[in-house]
Amino acid sequence: MDSPEISDILQAHTRIKKYIHNTPIHSSTRINRITGAELFFKCENFQKVGAFKARGATNAVLSLPDTGLRNGVATHSSGNHAAALAFAANIKNTKAYIVMNETAPPAKKNAVRDYGARITFSQPDETSRKQTLDEVVKDTQAQFIHPYNNTDIISGQGTVGIEILQSVPPPDILITPVGGGGLLSGTAISVKNISPDTKVIGAEPYYAKDAYESFYSGSLKSAYPPKTIADGLLTSLSEKTFSIISNNVDNIYTVSEENIIYAMRLIWERMKIVTEPSAAVPLGAIIQHSNIFKDKRIAIILSGGNVDVASLPFY
Repeated sequence: MDSPEISDILQAHTRIKKYIHNTPIHSSTRINRITGAELFFKCENFQKVGAFKARGATNAVLSLPDTGLRNGVATHSSGNHAAALAFAANIKNTKAYIVMNETAPPAKKNAVRDYGARITFSQPDETSRKQTLDEVVKDTQAQFIHPYNNTDIISGQGTVGIEILQSVPPPDILITPVGGGGLLSGTAISVKNISPDTKVIGAEPYYAKDAYESFYSGSLKSAYPPKTIADGLLTSLSEKTFSIISNNVDNIYTVSEENIIYAMRLIWERMKIVTEPSAAVPLGAIIQHSNIFKDKRIAIILSGGNVDVASLPFY
């Protein structure tokens, strides 16, 4: 199975760096006290389009030949990859065709429209999404770019790990949220190659725990229908991301909805920054499994900040 090498991730970083932000790393004395750990938050909520997805989408689009971009690019996404692909399409002055669940958060629908993409809505199930995407690709002849089952996407996401290790001494642990697994896969490859003693861990909502079950059973599982406030983590792993995670990740922990909300509120109130629920899942895992993380130096990827403020879970 075609998986990225560290050289692919380093090349991706060179390819995309003038189009994306090298996002800051923040810390919080108060959250360190609460968790009993030293935490470094890589703020991908400050990234272009408000999420790490800008990295992978930009790398994928810039890696295509001009002939592959002639009819535009297409994908399915609940929001962040959709906006990222539309952003990347603009760089190359091509069109983006997006299939979104009709139940996607309004803030994410609006963001995708703002980047000039053409949205086609599907029912919130796998069959409808696939059928709708097939119709869009047939009609437009656009190049399909999968949100995570794509080597160029995974390579782009892995650039987060490179920037973390360029900015802070090697941490004991790096932890990311996991949905489809592109971010966890890419960062696991980059971190394990540059800092092999750093443990790479995934964090996942308990009610969408397909990655957890896949990792510990050794076979790919589906979590449908997932039920979690972390709307960016509703997808299951692909064969590609499952293979990479199985070979490079140390552990995956699940998180309750209550701890996701508690962690999100901590980040908002203590760090004064906006994160979406999916981005709070790693901190929720540290809080819920505090005995594992106590006294460790931990890098956390805050994956995005595209939250629907009209439906905050704590107001």
